[in-house]
Amino acid sequence: APPQDSSDDIEDVSLFDADDDVSRRSKKSKIRHPVASFFHLFFRVSAIVVYLLCELLTNSFIACMVTIILLLSCDFWAVKNVTGRLMVGLRWWNQVDDDGRSHWVFEARKVSARGGKISSEAESRIFWLGLITCPMIWVIFAFSALFSFKVKWLAVVMMGVVLQGANLYGYIRCKVGSRKNLTSMATSYLGKQFLRQVSAQGLGGPGENKSAH
Repeated sequence: APPQDSSDDIEDVSLFDADDDVSRRSKKSKIRHPVASFFHLFFRVSAIVVYLLCELLTNSFIACMVTIILLLSCDFWAVKNVTGRLMVGLRWWNQVDDDGRSHWVFEARKVSARGGKISSEAESRIFWLGLITCPMIWVIFAFSALFSFKVKWLAVVMMGVVLQGANLYGYIRCKVGSRKNLTSMATSYLGKQFLRQVSAQGLGGPGENKSAH
């Protein structure tokens, strides 16, 4: 049988390493994979810099577009296949079975009983900051290109949103567990907030009526 979404082997790698004091004590601040950490930021930051400065560097739109798309493609491949596995022990991919059905697999490295191969705090922070911040910047670029009527740049910007957003979504699925539906999690959270407000108003209502009389 083809492998399904995997959430059994989950490493407790927290976003920004702020919610697990026990694992924080066992992690080291030393960057264990400096080359991977460098290229995790190099391609995506370079694509943003080229987009901002391309009109100052050259008048060729084609050259700028090709350069940005190449940088975004290299970033997508490096983050998906290399830096995520080395820096935080996460990986995701798509697999097609013999029947032609597509399966998305989300995995996280299992923490051994001896505590080996745990991601360092510095690498985890670099990974998640780069993974979350850069797609947000491309979203801002998309709105800017749309409202300033730069139609020719809109396709390039949307490429950045799609490629970097795909990696962000894939690694969040690896982090929270692939069997948890993100929509249901958000709905459950909003439902709890609504019930809390309703119960608070219900408790405060009778007191307000008595004080009014």
